[in-house]
Amino acid sequence: MNRDQLREYLTFYRDLGVKDIYKRVPPSIPPNIVQASAVPLPPLEPPGDSLLKIRDDIGDCRRCRLCEARSTIVFGSGNEQAKLVFVGEGPGADEDAQGLPFVGRAGQLLTQMIDNTASKEGIPIRRADVYICNVVKCRPPENRTPQPDEMETCGQFLYRQLQAIRPKAICALGSTAAKAVLGTKDGVTRLRGKWHKWRDIPVMVTYHPSYLLRPYNQNAKKESWEDLKKVLHYVYD
Repeated sequence: MNRDQLREYLTFYRDLGVKDIYKRVPPSIPPNIVQASAVPLPPLEPPGDSLLKIRDDIGDCRRCRLCEARSTIVFGSGNEQAKLVFVGEGPGADEDAQGLPFVGRAGQLLTQMIDNTASKEGIPIRRADVYICNVVKCRPPENRTPQPDEMETCGQFLYRQLQAIRPKAICALGSTAAKAVLGTKDGVTRLRGKWHKWRDIPVMVTYHPSYLLRPYNQNAKKESWEDLKKVLHYVYD
């Protein structure tokens, strides 16, 4: 394993919240002698990974407290070979009931944003042509923001989804999605309108549709439209 490969492995596990990696030393080696061999690490993702395999691995997930109040695991929906993936925060009540992401009021707005912007820009795609998923797959109680440990637990599955699809670009909807994908503490206002990267995939951050539903956020709606135009033209032109 060369230095660049090792750096990629360590970055991946850092993003999952792994802070320490330990190497087992054979009993025959005195504890004061350090071996100059590489630390063995598991693969970044299982060989031949797919969305179906990832969903099977999630199973009836009980890995964090979010399972206690949820009705349904909301994995994701859309084109599994999509060139564009939207990442949101987590399921709401409608999503929890139907098992699909972005089907409530915010989801209806997102559908309008994708379909109408594409139509106005002469880009022949609709919502069904993209893939949509969330940082966490279970509804947080009272739609609260996911906690860091919950995001860390579900993060492994989000990263595998993104790696399995390998889209041309990712659009992170809201600060929670931006933090999960980019590992940043910055808010949407500072991040939006510029390209960032998850591994080697360009990432655009914009406002979450639920934020745009608030009547006092007219400027944010215009900014989101500009962000979406930029993403769609980059991916589909």
